[in-house]
Amino acid sequence: MPYLESLKVFVRVVELGSITAGGRDLRLTPAVASNRIKELERRLDVRLFNRTTRKLSPTEVGHAFYEHALTVVRSLEDAEAVISDFSRNPHGTVQVTAPLGVGKRLVAPLIPEFVDLYPEVSVRLRLSDRKVDLLDDGLDVALFIGRPPDSNLKLRKIMDTPRILCAAPKYLEQHGVPQTPGDLRRHNCLLLRYPRSPEWFWTLTTADGPLRMDVSGSYDSDDGDVLTGWALAGRGIVNKPRFDVAEHLKSGTLVEILPETPPEPALFGCLYPHRRLQDSKVRLFIDFLLERCRARLAQM
Repeated sequence: MPYLESLKVFVRVVELGSITAGGRDLRLTPAVASNRIKELERRLDVRLFNRTTRKLSPTEVGHAFYEHALTVVRSLEDAEAVISDFSRNPHGTVQVTAPLGVGKRLVAPLIPEFVDLYPEVSVRLRLSDRKVDLLDDGLDVALFIGRPPDSNLKLRKIMDTPRILCAAPKYLEQHGVPQTPGDLRRHNCLLLRYPRSPEWFWTLTTADGPLRMDVSGSYDSDDGDVLTGWALAGRGIVNKPRFDVAEHLKSGTLVEILPETPPEPALFGCLYPHRRLQDSKVRLFIDFLLERCRARLAQM
């Protein structure tokens, strides 16, 4: 078993690019993770990593060994999943990622309930508005809002989520309330942007069909909550899922604009590698998440 544990550490260190990150992902201290790698190198009598003060990278042997080690680790996970199905007692870890707003307001509050139902399952939640790679990052489930990427991943739709344009009363008093979509061109639009970000324009729903609007502004960020904060501070107009700003709309700190021509609804769903659904804990987590998220969103 120590050898298998060392293989798991090795795989995660390669995938995450550092011993500290790989150890943290497996809930090990950097010292323990480093010792596991050293034990593995002693056992194999090879150097698996090139180490400098700034960078850790697999050697040629390390690259070759990674592919086989990954196969062993995945086979072990699949075997454990089969046992979990027989025992009806799922255990292990589910690796989940979600956008910041969705993660904080919908997913994170549900995880304690899931863990209460299945106490031998732990959930590791990573929140980011950036695009992630499930396979390279070793993730089981990725929540997303928007267009699903073209990939071989499987998709489960949760629901279409309405989006709205909104701004603070302070901003609208100073700059006027847009009366038509064309008015957006002279307003400060707050945009979610990062490398390969899809949001370089807004698509509105009109009686004549979708209307693509090229918009711009003085602010952009890769964090959706930062955009909401700027909108609340009166800095511009933001395009958000309605559930994400429901409390601010209710309190009046944000006001919906152009309700007759709202942004196109966004698909809210989850992606997962097909093989992960063989694992009972992943299957149970996805089913649980879909049911609870649909129920919560229906109330908003």
